[in-house]
Amino acid sequence: MHGKVIFYEDRNFQGRSYECMSDCGDFSSYMSRCHSCKVESGCWMMYDRPNYMGNQYFFKRGEYADYMSMFGMNDCIRSCRMIPMYRGSYRMRIYERENFMGQMYELTDDCDNIMERYRMSHCQSCHVMDGHWLMYEQPHYRGRMWYFRPGEYRSFSNMGGMRFMSMRRIMDSWH
Repeated sequence: MHGKVIFYEDRNFQGRSYECMSDCGDFSSYMSRCHSCKVESGCWMMYDRPNYMGNQYFFKRGEYADYMSMFGMNDCIRSCRMIPMYRGSYRMRIYERENFMGQMYELTDDCDNIMERYRMSHCQSCHVMDGHWLMYEQPHYRGRMWYFRPGEYRSFSNMGGMRFMSMRRIMDSWH
């Protein structure tokens, strides 16, 4: 199943539109601004800067007539990345310090607060073995978020000083 999202220049699905069915690193050649969108299928990460940079926002199937107000965004979406649907087990190791050092815990399900669950005040690196995850800077899935796909993430220092305190699996059931 492929994803599909339609972007609109103005709020309430007005103005020119651009239909997107895969990753798009920069909307500027299609439209100068984007203030609303309809996600017809799939899960997407949206970014307020070109080339998948800047703040990240998670969008699932639905209509977003004024997403900037909904998410408290200061700027329009400039790029987007489709999150591949994944069916299988989820597994990620989180580490207290950079380069996989310090305390380590393995997660196979959502964690709404690493401080409460693991007595861990910092998460500075991780290794995503299975599945796609969202990590949040505050407990209970609040604050800025970051999308992690399978891979090794040795240091979060290049992510704008983000500290992750909760993490959640991106699952098919979110559709």
